[in-house]
Amino acid sequence: MDYIDTLELELIRNANAKVAQQQKAYMRGQFDYYGIKATQRKELQKPFLIKAFLPDKSELERMVKILWKKPQREFQYFAQELAFRYVKQPALEDIQLYEFMVKHKSWWDTVDFIANKLMGAYFKHYPAQREPYVNKWLASNNIWLQRSALLFQLKYKKDLDRALLSATIHPLLGSNEFFINKAIGWVLREYSRVNPEWVIEFSNKTTLSPLSKKEALRLIPQGNL
Repeated sequence: MDYIDTLELELIRNANAKVAQQQKAYMRGQFDYYGIKATQRKELQKPFLIKAFLPDKSELERMVKILWKKPQREFQYFAQELAFRYVKQPALEDIQLYEFMVKHKSWWDTVDFIANKLMGAYFKHYPAQREPYVNKWLASNNIWLQRSALLFQLKYKKDLDRALLSATIHPLLGSNEFFINKAIGWVLREYSRVNPEWVIEFSNKTTLSPLSKKEALRLIPQGNL
């Protein structure tokens, strides 16, 4: 608790009520803030993320859940950065913590980091876990778990599993949810950097929403479509 208490004192010491109000408004009033902008916050948290000062991995779940319960959003930002420091020490059960983080205090600002950096790294270590969890998340009716199923491969480049991505997208077609349709387009757009032909073919034969298709083809020259 000394670790978290010291972090909290640093955040309080650097709080800015005017910025906090602006940040809360930007997030539709869902979260409280200390009012510390991202660049400053990253500087403040650097000493807490130095390898020599990190808590033991066995403490990670407990600490993340303590941080996740705190009202100010900066604590959740720090918690996910803390979890990221341990992605090279993966354990099979880590996915349960990542699920918890996605399902609680859910919004794009944390979910996208968790899906891309935490779940993405986890599924590279445990590829056999991909399909069972993707199927579970698709069936959950939780848009943030579904978005995670789409986005964990976001930076996989040539390692992206096209069959799995296709099987993830198809059950979500026809969704009216902005965050789902945007994620479909986003992951296809990123993959178009390495395999534009596949993205063009997939987009042409799949009934994507206008938003998804626009995002998917954004980087592809008009003459190639």
